Amino acid sequence: MTPPPTIALFAKYPRPGLAKTRLIPALGEEGAADLHRRLVERTLGTICESGLPFAVWTTGAEHGAFTEWLGDDVPLEEQGEGDLGERLGRVPAPAILLGGDVPDLAARHLREAAKALGENDAVIGPAADGGYYLLGFTQEMPFLFADMAWGTETVLRDTERALRDREVRYRVLETLSDCDRPEDLDRWPDLTA
Repeated sequence: MTPPPTIALFAKYPRPGLAKTRLIPALGEEGAADLHRRLVERTLGTICESGLPFAVWTTGAEHGAFTEWLGDDVPLEEQGEGDLGERLGRVPAPAILLGGDVPDLAARHLREAAKALGENDAVIGPAADGGYYLLGFTQEMPFLFADMAWGTETVLRDTERALRDREVRYRVLETLSDCDRPEDLDRWPDLTA
């Protein structure tokens, strides 16, 4: 029997001025870092509720700082150096890659992604901005992380094209919105209350 995928939550340490920088014009450095901290904690709670195995892939601070923040029962892995594609590509299969900035993410989305990987080689959770909030795979697929214009509205389209070109069976989940830009804040007023 195939082992369940491990969720890899990518998280930056919530240091003011370095976390959620696109939200700094609206929230200030402290406010953006605090929002990032709360989003990661919220996502971690959702992951725990899903019952799936997980690890937090860290950047921006030593593991001791993450342990102090998230607790000593949270498994940690280093993202390492390089661009986003290089860091994502280090996660071993089977895995579900996840960011911490999708407030509407629910445990059912994660369980649905894991179930989809039982029937497909990949699964994508599309983000409304043209990227994705979740990407799962049953085997190593380095082509998904090479030559990608990260942070643009073409990431989802280019990822799906790469999967189709290699005839990889994949499933697309419900589209969700992430919280990246000042205009996104209106969608979730409780986040800044």
